[in-house]
Amino acid sequence: MAGGKETPRQKLIGIMYLILLALLALQVSSAIMEKFKFLDDSLQYANEESRKNAERSIKNITKLVTDNGNKASDKAILDKATLVHEATNKIVNYITELRGALITKTGGYEVEGDKSSMFKGAKSETEVEELMVGVKNGKAYELKNNINAYCAELEKITGEKFPPLALDGKDDKRITERQQQSKDFAELNFAQTPMVASMAVLSNLQAEILKYDNEALRKLGGDIGGDQIKFDAIKASYNAESRVVAAGTKYKAQLFLAASSTTLKPVITFEGRPVTVKDGVGEVEFTATGGAYDKDGNAKKSFTYKITIKNKGKDTTFTAKGEYVVAKPVIQVQAAAVSALYRNCGNEINVQVPALGSVYQPSFSGSTGGEFIPGSAKGAVTIVPTGNSVTLKVSSGGNFIGDQTFKVKGIPLPQIVCLAGSAPVNEKQGMASPGPRSLILNAKPDEAFGTFLPKDAKYDVKQYEVLLVRGKRPVQTKMGSGKVCDLSSFAAVANPGDRIVIDVKKVSRTNFKGQVEDVPGISKIINIPLN
Repeated sequence: MAGGKETPRQKLIGIMYLILLALLALQVSSAIMEKFKFLDDSLQYANEESRKNAERSIKNITKLVTDNGNKASDKAILDKATLVHEATNKIVNYITELRGALITKTGGYEVEGDKSSMFKGAKSETEVEELMVGVKNGKAYELKNNINAYCAELEKITGEKFPPLALDGKDDKRITERQQQSKDFAELNFAQTPMVASMAVLSNLQAEILKYDNEALRKLGGDIGGDQIKFDAIKASYNAESRVVAAGTKYKAQLFLAASSTTLKPVITFEGRPVTVKDGVGEVEFTATGGAYDKDGNAKKSFTYKITIKNKGKDTTFTAKGEYVVAKPVIQVQAAAVSALYRNCGNEINVQVPALGSVYQPSFSGSTGGEFIPGSAKGAVTIVPTGNSVTLKVSSGGNFIGDQTFKVKGIPLPQIVCLAGSAPVNEKQGMASPGPRSLILNAKPDEAFGTFLPKDAKYDVKQYEVLLVRGKRPVQTKMGSGKVCDLSSFAAVANPGDRIVIDVKKVSRTNFKGQVEDVPGISKIINIPLN
């Protein structure tokens, strides 16, 4: 959190926290709710692993103290480690009770007794705010005090810095939006927040607390026996920041020997390539790639690494394998209508991948049957389809994320409207003889098409034939173009009972690029009786 140089794990937690806040600002769908539940379940799984690691650390410290002869200095360190772990269990269990209270208040699980099922009140916000915020007296204010008191207790026990974890918006350097900075801890994390997102927030707080617990135990364990190092068992291991990552985001892990120390100088390779080693720990970072997703949208991945140390003057190499899961990111398409796009038109859409947050650097491509024009804003793209369907391929930073297929529909024909002055001509009632001196011909776009794509809905009447008909015989005929139809020559010879017939033959459309094309399929006859 605040202060000091952040570890890779802290950076990832920070990114996840910012992504969580960004998602809270959206009107999220049921699919996003499921992703929050998936995130919460993943965090709970990781937290359980962290608690097991801490238990193992306590046992290892106890064994080290015994093996070193139960020295008073070592027993004092064991007492500190026990106090740290007891304080951690107390605050973690307290948050677990808060989670239970939220679940109960919002109706429990959809499948009673099945904690893997969705929460009944996953989208509930009012109940969350009543319990956690209230009138500045909700449980979240007590939660903030308890968490920060825990951090202060760790500093007192270990003598190391453990900055507060529960921060108000103004104190959290990751919060840059002014409106968010004005909120306190309770409002920032639980006001106007869906229940399932609040559960993920609580899981994330537990994860940071357990990280502190493991850090404190690791530092205390390193003090046992002074500079003496004893190995009970040697094996290669890795410590990944997250077992589940979204395609296009960074995967980070630490590769190390389970019994290593800073006095060792191991040589570590990842997939055959050397990595930087600091204090006996190798750090690796790479971009997670997707593909081969299962029905749940997950792809299992793995990597191999080797750690070599000098053991009794000889090189000893340990080879191990790490596994992780890549979660398929959710692609959100924002547009006036995305059920189908219009053929040969500039369909403007906005494509976002919320899971990538600030690291989202989109690029777009597609198969034949369309043109893809990137916009000036991040995620904006104009699709100009030419076939019956078109597929948009979405990448971020050069890494393929997924694709979206759209149906394509033809442009609806415009309506030909004939005006005498400013009023439409009534073809049934007709007009008084000798008729108008001029008429105006407009091509009006389909209402839905004109609303969705106004830049592509610009029509002009280009060619028409006008006849003055008496009985069945044309008296005069003339060709016209443009919207104004000059009928002054008809007025001199027109009689009551005659008809003015307008045959519209050609209409053009100007598209979003300023290109003009003829509208196919236009056939409109306007018949105006003269009374």
